[in-house]
Amino acid sequence: MGSSASKPDSAPHVWKASAPPTGVSQHLVESIEGSHETDVSRLQALELHIQERVAAELKRLRAQEAEGLREAQKKLSELPAAADEDQPQDDGARQQQQQQLTGPTRHEVSKAIDGLRARLEERRQVRPLPDGLERARNEVTRCLRENDRRPLNCWREVEAFKEEVRRLEKGWVDKVVS
Repeated sequence: MGSSASKPDSAPHVWKASAPPTGVSQHLVESIEGSHETDVSRLQALELHIQERVAAELKRLRAQEAEGLREAQKKLSELPAAADEDQPQDDGARQQQQQQLTGPTRHEVSKAIDGLRARLEERRQVRPLPDGLERARNEVTRCLRENDRRPLNCWREVEAFKEEVRRLEKGWVDKVVS
């Protein structure tokens, strides 16, 4: 059982035929056999070429990004100096300008969030569903539970529910439009 090798010999395959096959010249056979470039080596060379191009493109993009960042920092550093030269400001105005540059504080953001929550709570109005819609929904739920392996048997209940929803939507649209 263990007398034969588990891996084939790594010796190159040499094609030995009594005559070259039809349509293939002996020169082609010899050039293929003598070629040192295999599919693997071609793939490796292609992969190296792709990696070099990607690295060069990344380097170019990083340089472009760094230049953009330098330009933005230069503009920001010039902005407050120009404002100070134009007109003298008191401490309150200077503090407000500084705050606009840095953004709102944590306390201001918390106040804004609390205000938005209060407005949202005022708007929230949960209305009970009409009896017809509630009944249709319960029928769909009941049917799906009874036919848990065959939900397509509940098509009548689903259609009745859809019709109730259409009726409710149509009433709402009519109320909004008029």
